[in-house]
Amino acid sequence: MSVRKRHWTTGGVEKDGWQADYIDAQGKRRRKMFERKKDAEAFLVTAKGEVAAGVHVPDTETISVEEGGKLWIASCEASGLERSTIEQYRTHLRLHITPYIGKVKLNKLTVPRVRQFQDDLREAGRSPDMIKRVTVSLGSIIADAQDAGLAVRNPVHEKKRSRARKNSPERRAKPKLKVGVDIPSPDEIKAFIASLSGRWRPLFLTVIFTGMRSSELRGLTWRNVDLDARAIHVRQRADAYNDIGRPKSEDSDRSLPIPPLLVNTLKEWKLACPLRDTGRKDADGNPIKVLDLVFPNGAGNVETRGNIAKRGLIPAMIAAGLTVETGEMDAEGRPIAAAKYSGLHALRHFYASWCINPTSAGGLGLLPKAVQERLGHATIAMTMDTYGHLFPAEDDGELLAQAERSLLT
Repeated sequence: MSVRKRHWTTGGVEKDGWQADYIDAQGKRRRKMFERKKDAEAFLVTAKGEVAAGVHVPDTETISVEEGGKLWIASCEASGLERSTIEQYRTHLRLHITPYIGKVKLNKLTVPRVRQFQDDLREAGRSPDMIKRVTVSLGSIIADAQDAGLAVRNPVHEKKRSRARKNSPERRAKPKLKVGVDIPSPDEIKAFIASLSGRWRPLFLTVIFTGMRSSELRGLTWRNVDLDARAIHVRQRADAYNDIGRPKSEDSDRSLPIPPLLVNTLKEWKLACPLRDTGRKDADGNPIKVLDLVFPNGAGNVETRGNIAKRGLIPAMIAAGLTVETGEMDAEGRPIAAAKYSGLHALRHFYASWCINPTSAGGLGLLPKAVQERLGHATIAMTMDTYGHLFPAEDDGELLAQAERSLLT
C-alpha cells in the first residue's frame, strides 16, 4: 500500500492530487484518487483494516441504492414474505427512496447523507412515521447488500446507535394505553355487547374473549374451532390481499380457551354461517359448497378488514352510545358523532386488560407470561412494553415492613 502524487485530467480539466494504491482481499491491485494527501492516507488506513477483516468493497464494485433496492425486494420474495409486506417495501422504494437517494452508491452513503435524506423527505411533506419506516427500509437495503458483499458500512444502523442515548427521541417512552381512551372499560364492553346482533355478534364476541388479531379472525376456519373442548386454535391468518397463510410469527400459533357465552354463540352461528362455493359441481350439476371460514362474507369467502370496521364495528359502537363529538353538523343541524373506538385492535387491548385485571376486579388475573402466550406476542418484552403498567402494583411499603420483620426477628 502506498500514496503517491499524480497528475490527471478529468472532463478536460487538469488536476494534481494523490493516488492511493492497495491490494484487495482477492489480490487485485486497486487505486483511488484524492485531492489531498491526508485523505489518501486516511483511506489507506481504513482500506487496510477492511481488507484484513474481509469486508472491503472497492468503489468500482459497489452498486447504487436503487440497484440495492431491487436486490432487496428479490431477497424478500425469495424469503417468502407476505405479498402485502413486499408491496409496502416496493412503495417505499418507488416513492420515497429512489427519487431522493437512488443514484447514490452504497459506499458513498454516510450518516450525514442519511440525515440529509431524512430532511429531504421532511421538506417534501412526508410524515414523521413515514420517514421512520422508509429509513428502516433503507437500512434493510444496505444490510442485504452487505450480506452480498456489495457494501461495507450501514450508516442507517450507525446513526441509530449514535442516537441511542437516554434523551434521544428513539428512547423516549411511548404514551401508555389508557382505559377509557385507548382501551374500552368493562362498562363500555357491556354496552357494546348489548348492542351486537346478526353476523357481527359472534365475530366481535370472539375478539373480546380471545383477543385474536383481525387477520387471524378473517382466516379462522371451523376445523380450528373445538366447541366441545371450548377452545379456538390459531393456525393461519388472512393477509391484506385475503390470501391465507401462516400466522404472524411462531408464537402467534396458539390455542385459546373460550367461555360458555362464546361457545353457545358460535354453536348458533355455525348453523347460519355462509358456505363457500368450491367451484365444483355434484352429479346433478349443483354447486358444491362447504362450511369453511368462521367469519366469511356473504359468499363464504374471506371478509375484508374494511367491511368489518365500517359495516360492523363502527355502527355497533355508535348503537352502544360509545361515541365522540366530531364538531360537525348534519343537514338538520344535529351534531354528528363518531365511534369512540374505530379499530378492532381496541377490543384486543380490552382482552389484554381483562387477562391482567385481578379476579377481584372481574378479570382473569393472569401472570405476564400467560398474557404473552394468550396474545401471541413474540416476546414477553413486547407484552410488558405495551401492557406492563396495567399489572397491579405491589404495596412496596408493606413488603418493606415484612422484610424488616423477617430480618430482625
